[in-house]
Amino acid sequence: MTDTTDTTDTATDEPASERKRAVVLLSGGMDSATAASVARDRGYEIYALHTSYGQRTEDRELECARLLADELDAADFLRLETDHLSAIGASSLTDDEMAVDDADLESDEIPTSYVPFRNANLLAMAVSYAEANDCEAVFIGAHSEDFSGYPDCRPEFFEAFETVVDVGTKPDTEISIEAPFVEHSKTDIAERGVDLAVPYEHTWSCYRENEPACGTCDACAFRLQAFQNIGVRDPIEYAERPSYVDDDS
Repeated sequence: MTDTTDTTDTATDEPASERKRAVVLLSGGMDSATAASVARDRGYEIYALHTSYGQRTEDRELECARLLADELDAADFLRLETDHLSAIGASSLTDDEMAVDDADLESDEIPTSYVPFRNANLLAMAVSYAEANDCEAVFIGAHSEDFSGYPDCRPEFFEAFETVVDVGTKPDTEISIEAPFVEHSKTDIAERGVDLAVPYEHTWSCYRENEPACGTCDACAFRLQAFQNIGVRDPIEYAERPSYVDDDS
């Protein structure tokens, strides 16, 4: 990882010791990668936090998260294993006996891929990491199409969690919860990421496979649709690339 001595950062022209700091929940997916790039663009020095919680594709996600941290010149990379979420179960991401459903982009039901209260668990660890390293913010890549199916991706959840942070940390600690895409779509994320030159070839979204991505689970479908909407080819490999764009649009 990067040398954190007092050098000048070329992106901000500020000495590294004077830069503000942020923890980024870096899953290895396109949303977190873009959120990390936004944090860097806003002048934050990045402390990357990756969690492995027993998900099917955790090995590939970890590989991508490490590559992204290097690409983003992160000040630190911390991997935590949170196998209690796998032990609790009730999600197709962590329970091999539950099938990962094919994509249904029109559904407003909570999908089987929902990991019960996952974001509260991840944010709690991120805030601990942030407070220990004098970070001013925690970034998470949740977006508007997430909170239609995942209750812990709603704007109200992040607002409430920020209140918990204010109450539960030291009096002189000020840490904001930053969800820069919470009111935006996956397509907006792809468009912003292309503008920021996010290395999407080093990201992974598939819920089912480590290689190649299936192309038909919810995560693949939303990702492919986003790239198709902006007319850019998704750089990762897929077993199949269905069209998720309405031909009449």
